[in-house]
Amino acid sequence: MSFRIIVVIGVVSCLFAGSIGRAADWGMKEGTPELKSAGALAFGPDGILFVGDSKSATIFAIATGDSKGPASIDRLQVQGLNKQVATLLGTTPDNVAINDLATNPVSGAVFLSVTKGKGADATPAIVRVAGADKLTRIALTTIPFQKVVLPDAPEDKEVVVNGRSRNPRNDSITDLAYAEGKVFASGLAAGASPSSVHQIPFPFADGLTGTSVEIFHGAHGRVENYAAIRTFVPMNINGEPSLLAGFVCTPLVRFPIGNLKPAETLRGTTVAELGNRNQPLDMISYRKDGKDFLLLSNSARGVMKISTDNIGRNDGITAPVKDDTAGQAYETIADLKGTVQLDRFNEDAAVVLVQSADGTQDLRTVPLP
Repeated sequence: MSFRIIVVIGVVSCLFAGSIGRAADWGMKEGTPELKSAGALAFGPDGILFVGDSKSATIFAIATGDSKGPASIDRLQVQGLNKQVATLLGTTPDNVAINDLATNPVSGAVFLSVTKGKGADATPAIVRVAGADKLTRIALTTIPFQKVVLPDAPEDKEVVVNGRSRNPRNDSITDLAYAEGKVFASGLAAGASPSSVHQIPFPFADGLTGTSVEIFHGAHGRVENYAAIRTFVPMNINGEPSLLAGFVCTPLVRFPIGNLKPAETLRGTTVAELGNRNQPLDMISYRKDGKDFLLLSNSARGVMKISTDNIGRNDGITAPVKDDTAGQAYETIADLKGTVQLDRFNEDAAVVLVQSADGTQDLRTVPLP
């Protein structure tokens, strides 16, 4: 461990000491959040980090202590981030997976959810990145936290779906966002209509239910309710709070938040078909030159800058799409090739995790296109 990493640990400890009072205001108590996995991330108020633990179907709210402002980091450039994370965790890069990243808007630091190891030996970790060689593992002991367990998660076991064996519990939480005092979580639930969205007031409460969601998938020419939302963003559309959600193969679908009723089913409006044989990975919304855009990273189709012009139209796509794409216009940002994760960094920039052909992953900030 380098000297600079030791210094950062000390700084985080000091910040944490000053945040305990604010954490108590959010109903959080000191303890040990026993994460079984760490996937989707999102920031809430006062440096509170929401962590999706799909293995236990639990969302944790953790007081990171990273609550000093204004944002003190202007830009990030971290070469070989996965190698630095591996060193921090005492392992090798091939034994580390960076699952998600989220920027704390108060401090400008970037937090990573990480899996160390594979299979039964895999363990989760949360890592804070404040610059090159400035990595800190967040100690998940004696830390203020709160948690909520999703009551309708699928069983943790392998099942055969369409001839393929998989564990749907691994997709019980696929993405998170915090907006208007609530945590929104997408994923799979138990039952015949598994694709779902939960909206959970924060501080958390028990007795929660979700909403089943279905879509018309233009590329497949049918209504579907079995595929989880892979990534989504909250956005006001024509004054109506909504979620814009990306699914595999790659429909973009609008869901009015006011229509997400507990224990009901909501069919969204498909506003774009962005190409098949592809999985959306991460999405942000931003405003530039007086217009709103989405920035979407994908497994096979690069990073798309998607226009939101007329995205509130009511008709959407309701017939099979014979061409590869339809609906909202977009352009592919060639300079962001290899981007696997992204988040808003500030009003003018995004932070991206870019993977090269040899598996090396670099973290850097880039101007919003």
